[in-house]
Amino acid sequence: MIEKIELREKRHKRVRRKVTGTQERPRLTVYKSLSHMYAQIIDDARGHTLAFASTLDKSLRTEAGHKGNIASAKKVGALIAQKAKEKGISKAVFDKGGFKYHGRVRALAEAAREAGLEF
Repeated sequence: MIEKIELREKRHKRVRRKVTGTQERPRLTVYKSLSHMYAQIIDDARGHTLAFASTLDKSLRTEAGHKGNIASAKKVGALIAQKAKEKGISKAVFDKGGFKYHGRVRALAEAAREAGLEF
């Protein structure tokens, strides 16, 4: 199991050499655990997190059901796009965090796109 985590971290580091977020086009990063989904919008130039959403957010925490599924990932994607719009962010660079682009990561990305975030 530890080997699998190390391989994901290695893939993430390789992608991070090329993918950086700026103030005009910040980085939308995704992390998933077995139980939860997390998404952040980061300005790497300043080192600031501009927006954050997860299944631990107050608006999503009150809903019943498992938080580590595709339905919850879609809600997190829509929530991060909404928070980005409130901050005046319309474009981002997608960083899938070393995860494959399928399942929950894909659901989060598509929900964020549908809610108006471009990447």
